[in-house]
Amino acid sequence: MILSPLVMSEIPTALGVFSTSLEGTGAAQAAVERIAFTLAYVDSGDDITLSQCPEQRQEAIELAQSFGMSVSSQPPEDGFTWDGRVLSGNMEPSVIIHDVAHWQVCAPERRHIPDFGLGAGPETGLKTQANQWMSVHGIQREMEEAMASLLGILWEVELGHPAILAFLEQNWLEGGASLHNRQHFLKVFNHLQHYGLLDTTGCPTRIVRTAPDTEFLDIFITPNVS
Repeated sequence: MILSPLVMSEIPTALGVFSTSLEGTGAAQAAVERIAFTLAYVDSGDDITLSQCPEQRQEAIELAQSFGMSVSSQPPEDGFTWDGRVLSGNMEPSVIIHDVAHWQVCAPERRHIPDFGLGAGPETGLKTQANQWMSVHGIQREMEEAMASLLGILWEVELGHPAILAFLEQNWLEGGASLHNRQHFLKVFNHLQHYGLLDTTGCPTRIVRTAPDTEFLDIFITPNVS
């Protein structure tokens, strides 16, 4: 849910200001500029909603399958988005891609747990059961969600999807060019690069995290925010 909605006419300026705030960060700024470019894929008007395109859904499913994830047609409200074995393909393309990113980001011991052991996602129907499997809390859960969010958005860029919609929906422009927002973006971006999930240019890789939960919080990267 977008906390502070923007109308279409406001988005280019907001993106430009945020991108400018990242000058000197190299790949991080380039990644934002690639996300911003996908605004060209969005129909004009003020109604900003996530894509339902069948072709894009199929491309998202194929991305999941390329990582070895099985995909079903079962709606997530009848179970889970990811039940530990099978991903629901009956979701918006960006949500499918987001779960692919979760597959890459999560600890290997949670890769076969419903909703990756993070608790029920918005689309999951069996919320009580998903929450019973939750084993990640607090700052670790927040960081993992943020990493999956940004990685999924950058996968959308790679697929030629309107990644800007998820960028807005997941509130990456909330706070604009403030120091806090800039630090948050760089921290998440740097964590993704540290684990090899983004390459030196800021594009997604096909690497999956191997670090267990016991090691995940040992490394906190402090970005250069000067």
